[in-house]
Amino acid sequence: MINTTVFKEIKSDLPASIVVFFVALPLCLGIALASGAPLFAGVIAGVIGGIVVGMASGSRFGVSGPAAGLAVVVFGAITTLGSWEAFLAALVVAGIFQIAMGYAKAGFIAFFFPTSVITGLLSGIGLLIVLKQIPHALGYDFDYEGDESFFGNNGENTFSAIIDAWNYITPGAIVIASVSIALLILWDKVLLRKHCIFQLIQGPIVVVFFGILMNYLYQNGLFAFTLNSDQVVNLPLVSNLSELMNQFTSPDFSVLTNPEVYKIAVVLAIVASLETLLCVEATDKLDPYKRVTPTNRELKAQGLGNMISGLVGGLPITQVVVRSSANITFGAKSKLSAILHGFFLLISVVTIANLLNMIPYASLAAILIFIGYKLAQPSLFKTMYHLGWEQFIPFSVTVLVMLVTDLLTGVLYGLAASIFFTLHHSYRNSYSMKDVIETAEGKSVHHIVLAEEVSFFNKASIIKTLEAIPENSTVIIDCSNSKSIAYDVVEFIHNYPMHAKLKNITVEMINFIPPKFSVQGH
Repeated sequence: MINTTVFKEIKSDLPASIVVFFVALPLCLGIALASGAPLFAGVIAGVIGGIVVGMASGSRFGVSGPAAGLAVVVFGAITTLGSWEAFLAALVVAGIFQIAMGYAKAGFIAFFFPTSVITGLLSGIGLLIVLKQIPHALGYDFDYEGDESFFGNNGENTFSAIIDAWNYITPGAIVIASVSIALLILWDKVLLRKHCIFQLIQGPIVVVFFGILMNYLYQNGLFAFTLNSDQVVNLPLVSNLSELMNQFTSPDFSVLTNPEVYKIAVVLAIVASLETLLCVEATDKLDPYKRVTPTNRELKAQGLGNMISGLVGGLPITQVVVRSSANITFGAKSKLSAILHGFFLLISVVTIANLLNMIPYASLAAILIFIGYKLAQPSLFKTMYHLGWEQFIPFSVTVLVMLVTDLLTGVLYGLAASIFFTLHHSYRNSYSMKDVIETAEGKSVHHIVLAEEVSFFNKASIIKTLEAIPENSTVIIDCSNSKSIAYDVVEFIHNYPMHAKLKNITVEMINFIPPKFSVQGH
């Protein structure tokens, strides 16, 4: 829960929360549209992700809400279960599963993602944001805001959408996007250093109001340009509290006898938890003080959020990289920023929905392009390259696969590349060879010292080395430093003297413990 000390950073958290609110609003609506859910379900998830998860989470900067990565899962689940209310019941169960995962301390999984992969995740998200927002900046808004997949709902992919966008250019959108990007650069590079007022009034807030002003001028014929209805935010209009309450939906718990509900709940819990843990690692990496978020607490917080979201008619919730990075980029200092953005979402749908519906997507595209550039600056790619292939290849694989598939697939491929280097190191570092000694009789003595930990991955290199020992030699296999030797390796060393005799090789063992049951003993 919030304690009073959190409010001491409100000068920084308030403007950051407003920026996150403007970023989150269209994403909530776009992801709801792509999920085949009521539009308001995205707003509900954003409110719960901000307020409930924000309060329960141990993350200072993480912002939760509906995630694009789950849109396909939700769409398929609604079709499978037959109704939105049935899906909500599955979401409640998924939330319970996530809470159980938190108590089972499953959050340790987050610490197994290498730095190169997490850096690749951040850069991939950055590039993806830029590429996905270019069409919106040009006035081509046929794909939903917040889409992260390579193939869009309309059959286009990320790159074909950019090409097609040039056939649908809207001059009014280009003017808004171009001026907005220029304002953001001016704010970041010049004005922030001039006066503290520019830290309080963040550039994206000015950009949003500039977009509203330009849209108003377009509508009143003061410019020759116009914007279509699908080129601005389309928030459902709610004029009073009664209409607001009608937007909430209760789950249909009668479907809990259907086994499909539990299958979908498990998938939702696993995918949402993985996306959250990845985002936690990425957000911690962006934290200026490199603090570590308690991952088990995060799983419990996300589970609580999903359970409540299911009970009141919201989409599934995860911690989200785009919103979290925007939170950090624009100066948040505590979790209050994430919580406030949730309150702003809730209040805005009742009080200023008409004003918000005048925000052009081109304005939001400019803000997101700026955030994307911050995440994927060219200097970062140069830094990763200079760290060597072991860091650069998993980083690059993560970025490239993310761009042509999705977030989780990119991370899995990057993880596979990292594991390859780990296995390669394990293969090379299974033993050390001391200097070869020549005896008076002309025989060479090869002293092999096994590593402290010898796994079955090391078996190939040890076999290769022992098989390369020349005839009429002596080989000493020294296990003095070894605390653990895999059974596969122990068995091979135990059997090695038998075929070494064929080459007249004398084998000596130091501190070798033979297997209890060798193949020959059976």
